Amino acid sequence: MVLGWLGEAMRLEVCKEGDVPEGGARCVTANGQPYAVFKVGGQVFCLANKCTHVGGPLCEGELDGGVIECPWHGSRFDVRTGQVTGPPARTPVRSYPAGVSNGAVWVEIP
Repeated sequence: MVLGWLGEAMRLEVCKEGDVPEGGARCVTANGQPYAVFKVGGQVFCLANKCTHVGGPLCEGELDGGVIECPWHGSRFDVRTGQVTGPPARTPVRSYPAGVSNGAVWVEIP
């Protein structure tokens, strides 16, 4: 469901807030692309669901506080910013603005 256009981005509803457990992740697809949605401290965050090392699915990794560990080779990323916090990845993963409105999680997709 498209919630609105924001300049060149669009705000899409990707799941219900209850679908993302506190301290956990949810795999979602929007506009045919995979995303990883996380909930940390009651806030939702969204990253591209592809590790920049070899492309592992970040939504299937282990979340420790605000850091997701790729299930394939252990690269770690800050879910708030996409910045690398542990090797072997060297390149940040793309982060997208996300939030909750009326019980639905939305993500701004370019």
